[in-house]
Amino acid sequence: MKIAITGGAGYIGSVLVPSLLNEGYEVSVLDNFYFGQASLLDCCCNKRFSITRADARDEDAVRRFIDGADFIIPLAALVGFPLCNYDKTAATTTNLDAIKLILKLRSPEQKIIYPCTNSGYGSTDGSIYCTEDTPINPISLYGKTKVEAEKAVLDSGNSLTFRFATVFGSSPRMRLDLLVNDFVYRAVNDKSMVIFEGGFKRNFIHIRDVVGAYIHAIKNFDSMRGKAYNCGLSDANLSKIELCEKIKEHIPNFTYVLSEIDSDPDKRNYIVSNERLEKTGWKPVYNLDDGIEELIKTYSIIKNKSYANF
Repeated sequence: MKIAITGGAGYIGSVLVPSLLNEGYEVSVLDNFYFGQASLLDCCCNKRFSITRADARDEDAVRRFIDGADFIIPLAALVGFPLCNYDKTAATTTNLDAIKLILKLRSPEQKIIYPCTNSGYGSTDGSIYCTEDTPINPISLYGKTKVEAEKAVLDSGNSLTFRFATVFGSSPRMRLDLLVNDFVYRAVNDKSMVIFEGGFKRNFIHIRDVVGAYIHAIKNFDSMRGKAYNCGLSDANLSKIELCEKIKEHIPNFTYVLSEIDSDPDKRNYIVSNERLEKTGWKPVYNLDDGIEELIKTYSIIKNKSYANF
């Protein structure tokens, strides 16, 4: 089975690609290596791996790239509201237009598994569980482009989507700007931090459980197709304060202060139900404690913020 992944050298792709190769799939990646990463070097010796250096918005390159693929996983995106706001044109053309391009070029029998985001639920009071039927209310350009692309993918048929919680954990193309990754980095290196909007809640998911969700969807596509699925840890709907307290269990000398002035420009505040995905048989393997312990070791290696998206 052939799997084509745009943006496959990014944070998630750099863990997903070797995992799919280990499962026996043939994997091709298209990536423009925007961050100058070399995260897939360990895959180059595998004869079932191929790489195309190109932009996901290049129609000729994408047409050739997806030709013959059984599954298409479009990971290429500008991720996070700061990066999207910094280059709004690139965010729209990459996060939305490039997805529409794939939908125009693919054949009807080619299956798509699209990564959306919990960000689409926007700002709520953080007390009611968001299900896949909860009205979508994205409050950032990032969320809006991802939600619109998700709708286009589901409307096109022969597809399913994941609404991923905030991802954490280590990757060969590391990201330090994700909430758990960022907080643990500060706890390890600065021993303290100031928190804005400490009561705002998010759901979280380990990067290797994201990979597990993709493999699960590939193997169970026929029974799962046509729907969106929240994908997160059901026991990790946490506020920023609760996250800091969890980190303190591992790093006791970490301290944090709640800011009484200014505010966080990211106003997302929601909790999420992952019941629909869990009913298909998917279960997470890694919990938040696993991720914090992993990140503490990671930050013995990584000592600078150049790994952040923005």
